[in-house]
Amino acid sequence: MAINYDKLMARKFLDAEQTYTKRDTILYALGLGFGADPVDENQLQYVYEKSLKALPTMAVVLGSPGSWMREDPEVGINYLKVVHGEQSLAVHKPLPAEATVVGHNRIDRIIDKGEGKGAVVYVERKLYDKANGDHLATTMGSIFARADGGFGGPVTQAPALHQMPEGAPDVVCDIATMPRQALIYRLSGDYNPLHSDPAVAKAAGFPVPILHGLCTYGIVGHAVIKSFCGYDASRLTGLQVRFSSPIYPGETIRVEMWKSAGVVSLRAKVLERDLVVLSNGRADIQQ
Repeated sequence: MAINYDKLMARKFLDAEQTYTKRDTILYALGLGFGADPVDENQLQYVYEKSLKALPTMAVVLGSPGSWMREDPEVGINYLKVVHGEQSLAVHKPLPAEATVVGHNRIDRIIDKGEGKGAVVYVERKLYDKANGDHLATTMGSIFARADGGFGGPVTQAPALHQMPEGAPDVVCDIATMPRQALIYRLSGDYNPLHSDPAVAKAAGFPVPILHGLCTYGIVGHAVIKSFCGYDASRLTGLQVRFSSPIYPGETIRVEMWKSAGVVSLRAKVLERDLVVLSNGRADIQQ
């Protein structure tokens, strides 16, 4: 079944209300690898309920419409061939350590790259605190549907990518992932078996389950918070990236960063394969 452009663009999502607790906040941070050194107080504030703080990147897993592509075959997307393309986050107010939030989700645009080249679906989410109506964050994620191009959709322009500076990076930060990282991270809401079931991963063309793109995203956020924010996560007010290759749990992520006037340009590599896995990244830092 091919993508039904008009039906997909007109799709209405119910408001996604979600209550998360301090336990969920801690579990998200553990899924990114925080607490690898359990006596590092810089990381402990994100994984211990005493004076607990929420990481800003947790906004990307809150207020989600769920596995709508998998649950609704009429949209015409082969979810087994789907990977995360891009992700952006704008933080308007710091996330509480626990709260009830409401996500307003909508399809922003669909790009038909052509037969055999896939399609890209952009989904915007605005996240609000139910208790007081505060607009906490706005996210935009792109879904690269590798098997679904050539459905006759209009030719539209993809958003411009952040341009990377030339020269050597100002800061390099290595963060090792754990072999079981995806099995922990999935408990924050993304239960796609591509990240846990070896048979599903092989059917999708991967030798083993891959790490969630949003887990890599959060790890890159960790590198920025560590390198430029003194572990004060409230200073990270925006993060946009483009995913270029999957990561296998257990690999080491090297984040290369360039700093300029409140903006950090970044890319990430896997050391074991000398492969760029995330590019055209931009983090906004509050001075």
